[in-house]
Amino acid sequence: MAILLDESSRVLIQGFTGRIGTFHAQEMIDYGTQVVGGVTPGKGGATHLDRPVYNTVKEAVRETGADASIVFVPAPYAADSMCEAADAGIRYCTAITDGVPAQDMMRVKRYLKRYPEERRMILTGPNCAGTISPGKAMLGIMPGHIYMPGRVGVVTRSGTLGYEAASQLQERGIGVSTSVGIGGDPINGCSFRRVLERFENDPETDAVMMIGEIGGPQEAEAGLYVRDHMTKPVVAFIAGLTAPKGRTMGHAGAIVSSVGESAAEKATLLRDCGVTVVDRPSELGRAMAERLERA
Repeated sequence: MAILLDESSRVLIQGFTGRIGTFHAQEMIDYGTQVVGGVTPGKGGATHLDRPVYNTVKEAVRETGADASIVFVPAPYAADSMCEAADAGIRYCTAITDGVPAQDMMRVKRYLKRYPEERRMILTGPNCAGTISPGKAMLGIMPGHIYMPGRVGVVTRSGTLGYEAASQLQERGIGVSTSVGIGGDPINGCSFRRVLERFENDPETDAVMMIGEIGGPQEAEAGLYVRDHMTKPVVAFIAGLTAPKGRTMGHAGAIVSSVGESAAEKATLLRDCGVTVVDRPSELGRAMAERLERA
């Protein structure tokens, strides 16, 4: 079992025929993901990478039975693409696009709430690396070969630190059940807490690795969920421990604006909630191995 994505997922590429969409679509196809087609308005009826191209997501879903999509649409139009996927009945969408305006994401979040929770599309991103269930399916831009199938869930705001974590786990013979990038923007589709809930309920995930950043309340909310509800061990790293107070970092969401949003404050809160927090990303693999031995 995998959360969000598995070998049965039927995937659409939004922004299919563009340079970036084409490159990563081929990578996903080569990995074994069921890419059933793509969407590029105005190019419907064509074939690309031996898959059909459609003008709209609704048409593509009707013709292919797709239930997942990935957005490679330029930032000014990305929000509309996410809303279009929700209207078409896509169950899980990940938005890779960087630079989506915060106001656009506010609109997307409000738009999704028009649907009852049981029919509401799950959205991760934007500004994320996507999701991978190793050995089953890849919906993203990550290097699939560094992810070994296993029983550790990974949830991260940083794509590159997620790759680092997967590589360290692989070196120690520890595999990943699913790795989810939630994105580094201040307003994103899915929070740490929602992903942790899924990992807690997943019988094939034994432990979770969480990689956060300075800025925003999500890590604090996740810590409280771990303290009150999680039975599985959690190892975490918070990027920005050495950042000067108030410094804006590379990700749009990494802005410290109030008490409790610095990396040090988040690390302290998570430790108080029972999370194993490491001070350097190079310690993630070792810390997870030790937690698994004690579990």
